[in-house]
Amino acid sequence: MVDLASHPTVVAHRAETKASRPHTLDADRLRSLCLEAGADDVGFVEVDREDIAAHRADIIGVFPRTKSIISIVCRMNRENIRTPMRSIANIEFHHVVHKTDDVVREIVSRLEAIGVRAINAAAVGFPMEMDRFGAGKQWLVSHKPIAEAAGLGRMGIHRNVIHPRFGNFVLLGTVLLDAEISAYSRPLDYSPCLECKLCVSACPTGAIAPDGHFDFAACYTHNYREFAGGFTDWVNGIADSRDSRAYRDRFTPAETASMWQSLSFGANYKAAYCMAVCPAGEDVIGPYLADRKQYMEEVAKPLSEKVETVYVVAGSDAEAYVPRRFPHKPIKRVRNGLSNIRSILAFLRSLTLVFQRGRSAGLNATFHFTFVGREPAEVTVEIRNKTIKVTNGRQGAADFAMTADSDAWLSFLRKEVKLPWLLLRRKLRFRGSPRLLQAFGRCFPS
Repeated sequence: MVDLASHPTVVAHRAETKASRPHTLDADRLRSLCLEAGADDVGFVEVDREDIAAHRADIIGVFPRTKSIISIVCRMNRENIRTPMRSIANIEFHHVVHKTDDVVREIVSRLEAIGVRAINAAAVGFPMEMDRFGAGKQWLVSHKPIAEAAGLGRMGIHRNVIHPRFGNFVLLGTVLLDAEISAYSRPLDYSPCLECKLCVSACPTGAIAPDGHFDFAACYTHNYREFAGGFTDWVNGIADSRDSRAYRDRFTPAETASMWQSLSFGANYKAAYCMAVCPAGEDVIGPYLADRKQYMEEVAKPLSEKVETVYVVAGSDAEAYVPRRFPHKPIKRVRNGLSNIRSILAFLRSLTLVFQRGRSAGLNATFHFTFVGREPAEVTVEIRNKTIKVTNGRQGAADFAMTADSDAWLSFLRKEVKLPWLLLRRKLRFRGSPRLLQAFGRCFPS
């Protein structure tokens, strides 16, 4: 039997451990390490920073030993993103995503070499934990709030992080490490966003409003058409087609070829026009300041004038917006996968994301929802003046109150059963006008 204490591997490890691992990493040396690994800028955040408190549980869930966080940016080539040619723009995205993943992996390797345990999350959230699809948050680490806390920029009204020098032409990476750092970064004391609203005018779906409101569902439906949600809809379309002719009635040859391309070479974004037109950032702002008219002609106008199909959900704000703002861009009504919900928690989290404030016009009511069975929950939803507020528990007096079996309600959301079926089988009971439930449903056409 081997004496573990005297085994050569054990003896060598213990000898090395006594002399190697630093208790606190020097911030300047760590910064140099990250830049040498390929990062274009880097910042450090302590795990107990109040700025990222809402994300701490996710971080600890990924790497329980996390004491500090490294946030990096990798710069993209601006003209490649600005072109209306999606092949060029998407190649740039894919290339820099892979580079960012390589950089954070190299940082982890260099940290391991000096005895520091660390782990890197996938850049920009992809790939994701798809076993959570429809059940909750699928990405492990939220890069944007960490980058903000690390002083690498601020999110503009387009929800992209704007680096003070490189603008929003960056991708983000994150490393979690089991070590403290001698000095931590602080957030910027200003926002690089110019509030020029060029992203508002360029967005093909109207997802970005002038007052800063962001329609997540509109952006997700079109821009991410060839990612998980749109792919699910495409597969359902194949399954629902009687034959190849019926399939061709649903999807054009170009759509089929584009989906093949995404499956073969990496999912393609349909638009990143908000990023393309953004003039913020010290290295970026020059042409905009020199001649705004020329900037509009060369950068913004080609994107706005491009004839392209815009994907929308029937009954959504985007469906009404596109013909009004871009009459030359045809729309196609699709499902976006956001209704493929498999948990009550995911349903409740999705409410603020898919809420359509235009469709809520005239609705001012308080809703109490009580779910029983496998996933019990109580929640209050207030819709007033085109805004939504979701709180736990039953708060205040309800204009409409509903109690439903959790699994039955999820089946209803997925359109597997109809409302009369739920009522006849006593899977759902409500108090209040049925018209309020219909009005509530119109606010969430996804």
